[in-house]
Order: sequence, then C-alpha cells, then structure tokens
Amino acid sequence: MDANSTSCVACGRNIDAAAKVCPYCGADPSTGQKLDTQAMLQEVFRPKEMTTGESVLEYARQRQGIVVAISAIVLFLILALLHQFVTARNASAVSAAPPIPLTEVADLSGRQEETPKLELPKLDFAYDGQPQAMRTFLVEPGAAPPPEIVAAQQAAQQAAQPPQQAAPPPAQPAPPRQQ
Repeated sequence: MDANSTSCVACGRNIDAAAKVCPYCGADPSTGQKLDTQAMLQEVFRPKEMTTGESVLEYARQRQGIVVAISAIVLFLILALLHQFVTARNASAVSAAPPIPLTEVADLSGRQEETPKLELPKLDFAYDGQPQAMRTFLVEPGAAPPPEIVAAQQAAQQAAQPPQQAAPPPAQPAPPRQQ
C-alpha cells in the first residue's frame, strides 16, 4: 500500500487517504457506516437562488427545442393576423369603381418639352505627341478661351499654312502731274 492510500473498512478497496467517502461503496472509509450521499451533495453543492428572469432563461436553455417551436408558431400567427388585417382593410378601403388607365391620368404624349434639347458641341482635341498633355476643351457660345489656348491655336494655324512666296507688290498708279 502507498502512503497516500488507505483501504475502506466497508468494501476493502484501496482509496485515497484524504477521501471522506469511499468512491466505490459510498461509506465512511474509517467507520464503514453508510452515508446519505445525496444530502452531502446538496450541502456541498447548494443550488444558487435565481431571480425570475434568470429562472426563465435557464428554463429556455434547458428546453431550446420547445422554445424555438413556440417562437415559430407565434411568428406564424402574427403574420397570419397581419395578412387578415390587410385583406380586410383592402376589401373595405378600396373603391369598387372600374380602374382608370394610367395613360388617362397622366397623358404626356401631346405635351411639348419645356426646354429645347441642345446639340452637343464639337469636341476639339489638342495633341502634341504627349498623352499626358492631351486636353479637351468645351467652348460654350460667348465664352472666352484662355489666352494660352488662343496663342497655341494661332501658332498651330500658322504652322499648318504653307509659306507663301513673296509676291511683288501691286503696281500703284502714278500720281497725276500737276502743271
């Protein structure tokens, strides 16, 4: 036998020396007297006192299936009652007159547009070989383009025109002689 073990007087098995109850027979290992283990467990493991809210939650945790089923039934009943309410309201609140087509309510076919459609302006692209510098300018009637754009456009027009040969100046008639 080990120094930390002893034998139970009631059943004779080796148990821990610090044990108050034999785990095999439930008796006091030193006297062999049978003990009420349920009373001892109740004394050691006292159930804590719960509030009403805690007890309801504990009941719901223990019976999750029932709670889910009851919740589904209640939800179904709420939806059925809502459907009945809407159906009854529609039966009494909707007019029995024949329906009116939407084209009679809002006929937009013969109506003139309030603002005329404007044509899109011509888009001029300025490209000097560098895609980073490519720009598009929309010029509205009456708007003045920036001066650097005007200078660039004039330079492009002059570069695009072929150089003209120097023509002799036109002959001017000689002034009349005075006498």
